[in-house]
Amino acid sequence: MNLEPVSYAPIGVARSPHADAAGAPIQPSGARGQAGHIILRPELAEGLRDLEGFSHLIVIYHCHQSGPARLLVTPFLDEAAHGVFATRAPARPNAIGLSVVRLAGVRDNVIDILDVDLLDGTPILDVKPLVPAFDLPQGPVRVGWLATRASQADQARADERFSG
Repeated sequence: MNLEPVSYAPIGVARSPHADAAGAPIQPSGARGQAGHIILRPELAEGLRDLEGFSHLIVIYHCHQSGPARLLVTPFLDEAAHGVFATRAPARPNAIGLSVVRLAGVRDNVIDILDVDLLDGTPILDVKPLVPAFDLPQGPVRVGWLATRASQADQARADERFSG
């Protein structure tokens, strides 16, 4: 297996009301209505053309306040340890996060968003429009160990367990 290193430069930064990981919503479902912004590097503003026609965005980012990677983690919605790849925990081998947010507007190099679970200052790696025909699976979806916990997601807040 040939695994060459990969590196990316942030395309922008998130601005949100969540300064610290402790107490922040753990997913956008727990941040309903909370507003924030993604400020792109000015030279990337032209890349936002036609984005306003979409209702939701997939935001890919670097979890800049996560602690060291762990292969077994106890996620916020459970008391048992699970493999990190069966969770959304930020303490991953590559601290990459993903959030689906609502698009509120676009102006110059700024994207206004709602349902923001990102921490203030989060480095943004990419922004993609959510397209249900591409992004939502057809047929039954299984959610593993979360089957009994997912209804609690909108009430879950982060604590210190994954902070650096």
